[in-house]
Amino acid sequence: MQEKYLITGGTANEIAAAVEAAVSGGRLAPGTTLPPVREVAITAGVSPNTAAAAYRLLRERGVVETAGRRGTRIRPRPASTFREDISIEAPPGARDLSTGNPDPALLPPLHAALAAAARAHAERPAMYGTGDDEEFLALAAEALRADGVPPGPLAVTSGTLDAVERVLTAHLRPGDPIAVEDPGYTALLDLVGVLGLRAVPMRVDDDGPLPDDLARALRAGARAVVITPRAQNPTGASVPAARAGALRDVLTAYPGVLLIEDDHGSGMVDTPLHALAGVTDRWILTRSTAKAFGPDLRLALVTGDAATLDRLRGRQRLAAGWVSRLLQRTVAHLWRTGAVDQTAVAAAYARRRNGLVTALAERGIQAHGRTGLNVWIPVPDETVAITRLLSRGWVPAPGARNRLTAPPALRLTISSLPPAAIPSLATDIATSLHPPTPAHWG
Repeated sequence: MQEKYLITGGTANEIAAAVEAAVSGGRLAPGTTLPPVREVAITAGVSPNTAAAAYRLLRERGVVETAGRRGTRIRPRPASTFREDISIEAPPGARDLSTGNPDPALLPPLHAALAAAARAHAERPAMYGTGDDEEFLALAAEALRADGVPPGPLAVTSGTLDAVERVLTAHLRPGDPIAVEDPGYTALLDLVGVLGLRAVPMRVDDDGPLPDDLARALRAGARAVVITPRAQNPTGASVPAARAGALRDVLTAYPGVLLIEDDHGSGMVDTPLHALAGVTDRWILTRSTAKAFGPDLRLALVTGDAATLDRLRGRQRLAAGWVSRLLQRTVAHLWRTGAVDQTAVAAAYARRRNGLVTALAERGIQAHGRTGLNVWIPVPDETVAITRLLSRGWVPAPGARNRLTAPPALRLTISSLPPAAIPSLATDIATSLHPPTPAHWG
């Protein structure tokens, strides 16, 4: 270990920056225990108060966590440093199933929509203080009403996480507990860490978060809850009416909790939305356009209670200001013209997803993937399973970055998986998890 060399600097900021640089450069691995404050003070030649302040900065930035008697250690997800996702060196010719991207062939052409947005801009150019596009908001409100979402004010943000970060920052403080799905969306788990919040895991089955786990998290003081009502990443869970009712029953007893629903699957799934919105006093529901129209059309429609939307928009005005009206008009044109056949897109993904889940079941392998772009496969050991699949020409994503306390698993993105390749993939997965016993001679 190199902590004595790495932890240098004459001020708290310099010491914290040295540790961050070591983490970002891979010289301090996640889970590494840092020396006690007094030892850092002696090594760096500073006072114990300065060393303690450096550790406090690192905690606030989500780089380290305090583990009781085990001391201070680098977080599993040190999100305030620039680190790429867990990368896997794929052999030449291997099929990459790790990306989480939609199928480019199922995304709509943008020529007409961009041209329509440009014409509208020429006629009514967006200037400072113009506000969001009226047609975009009207079409979004109509779709929300059709899905049974309670009426509320609307906002437009640069994707779901942009909205979630602003709302969490407005409502919570470092150290506050927040209930999150486990396994859950990697970027959200990273965001929770960098904001200094304490993640309280809720186990997930094919119907979404378990009500008992939600209740347990709320009894433990969770001040916010994040739920994905359909196309949950990474498991594909989708909340049906009965589970939604059970979750509402739990939340009813905690009206002060902030409820965040991430409906990122809107536009590319055909399962109905059973929203929990409105069951608490403070809530938002977000709808991203990235999965249906492409990641570069990065905006999200947000609705919620008036106070929370006011805070969100106020913070947005102080930072980014607004989301490009060219993007809003482009998406409005795609909505208005029905550029994406949601039923056909959902069916295409379902054929690949259900085909793989069924093929694995026929080979004795349990897998999950009710909706969305991914299949989640529990495994005894992620590293072993990945190594064996790489040797057979497949690149899965390790489940480690999606998990808090959930057991090991692999995530496979099926969006571009040819149906004809499913049988061989399922066989290779089964062989990787249950390799044949070698024959013994003698």
